[in-house]
Amino acid sequence: MPAGTLRYVPVLVDLQKITVRRGDRALFDELSLTVTNGDRLGVVGINGTGKSTLLRVIAGSDTPDDGEIRRGRGVRLGYLPQEPELPLGTVSSAVGGGWESEAALHRLGMGTAGATDVADLSGGQAKRVSLAAVLAQPAELLILDEPTNHLDLLAIAWLERWLLEYRGGLVLVTHDRHLLDGVTTRMLELDRGHSYMHEGGYAAYLERRAEREEEAASAEATRRNLARRELAWLRRGAPARTRKPRARIEAATRIVSGRKEAPARASELEVSFGTPRLGDKVIECAGVGYSYGPGAPVLAGVDLDLDPRERLGVVGTNGSGKSTLLDLLAGRRQPTSGRIEVGPTVVTGYYDQHGMQVDPGARVRELVAGPTRVPGAPEDIALMERFWFAGSAQFVEAGALSGGERRRLQLLLVLAARPNVLLLDEPTNDLDLDTLRILEDFLEDWPGALVVVSHDRAFLERTTERLVSLQATTLTAVAGSLDAWMAQMAELTAPVTPPAREAAATRHDRLPGRRSASTIGRQLREAEEDMARLARQRDELIDALAATVDHLGLARLGRELTEVQANLGAAENRWLALAEEAEGAR
Repeated sequence: MPAGTLRYVPVLVDLQKITVRRGDRALFDELSLTVTNGDRLGVVGINGTGKSTLLRVIAGSDTPDDGEIRRGRGVRLGYLPQEPELPLGTVSSAVGGGWESEAALHRLGMGTAGATDVADLSGGQAKRVSLAAVLAQPAELLILDEPTNHLDLLAIAWLERWLLEYRGGLVLVTHDRHLLDGVTTRMLELDRGHSYMHEGGYAAYLERRAEREEEAASAEATRRNLARRELAWLRRGAPARTRKPRARIEAATRIVSGRKEAPARASELEVSFGTPRLGDKVIECAGVGYSYGPGAPVLAGVDLDLDPRERLGVVGTNGSGKSTLLDLLAGRRQPTSGRIEVGPTVVTGYYDQHGMQVDPGARVRELVAGPTRVPGAPEDIALMERFWFAGSAQFVEAGALSGGERRRLQLLLVLAARPNVLLLDEPTNDLDLDTLRILEDFLEDWPGALVVVSHDRAFLERTTERLVSLQATTLTAVAGSLDAWMAQMAELTAPVTPPAREAAATRHDRLPGRRSASTIGRQLREAEEDMARLARQRDELIDALAATVDHLGLARLGRELTEVQANLGAAENRWLALAEEAEGAR
């Protein structure tokens, strides 16, 4: 349930003719935008079009070059930047007190990290803690930049439900197409300095964008036909007559020989490379286990046999060992038990979620050529252009690339090695939606074996044919669809809380009559203590489940967890009812 009581402010933020320039080009020029109470705005565009910059401008952390910004009186902002910075101290102090903070941390996979120093967090963990801090504090306007990065599937599903219940204004940048289509009601498209507003979610945006491109193509054809007729008319007639309209002839000639506005990217992403033939034996895992030290194993008893045309998706909660499994398949780690056999024809390409380690001073063309070739070879130029590194972009230093451009370069370098076994670990992070769609099309016809770890439901649905789940160190086949697996996992991990409208309909029945503010305040504190106690019990049981392999023990712990979750849900509902009564008593 979204935190706190929100004030009703009709207009949250109003942007009038905002212009932001980067060098000699405008990211967006004279953009006007109004966000009102209840708006659900998704912002889309290819990497480098200014999505994150726009969110910083709306949040007030960046100042536009031109234009005016007006914010509603007393509007509270909740802003999650793409790369947030946490204050010094523990996770609990960074997020703040209250049951909302604990609930958000738990749902985002950080429930046991309250005492951890923020300096010891990974980048992904810091992003989750920052998101929890934003969601736990009341805000009339939420501004979220890639909130699903580093979240697992269950956490994203919870975030979607949270945003659907949220009653303020929302401005969202995300590559998660399910989330965009589920929670947004308007889409703002940024494209080469222009902006286009589309009513509806992601599907409506795609439809209107296709219509706009068709209209542009039709208008261009009409313009060129008119120019041809004008040119033919001017060239007809006596030689004496043709001297007078020379300027018109030259203008018409320029129109006919000219081109319409260049597309945002020079061509479609062509990624059809020669792939070495893959033999019958690919990668076989038998009883594989892995431990990072003397503690409990991360993986145990993993049996897996990849087919030459494998399309395997690996799902599981954060920390379940998915990246470790891919490290083992790639040969970056060796199992501490069991064995892994790799076929003699296997050439592995590993696109990991941490990004490549390259010399920031090296230019794109130098990295593509590698240490054995001279930069600028025709085949390398063609390869770079296929990945939208055309012209001057080939000479850009790696350190100057945006996050999305670095990820695209990483993908280019992995595929340039011509692998026949491709391992993708969270490939959708920081890639724009256009790149994702083209990558999905490529993988559909790619002849090698594919293993994908991803939290992107649309990407998994399009690229995989079978799913396996990693949970409690064990790899098991997923029976049924991805949605069915998510529903099954949600029953194990989610507190039993009725929908907001049902809770609202029953609160007054539970607490009839008016009581003093001191009585309500005391009961609120007691409810918070109950929620904190039950949340700790739930987290301890979840940790115990993860460390238990005995079937009888799992069954007992599962029953205890169900009971604790039901009690926690009841405590949360009581707190909500008391909070509403306290609000009415003021």
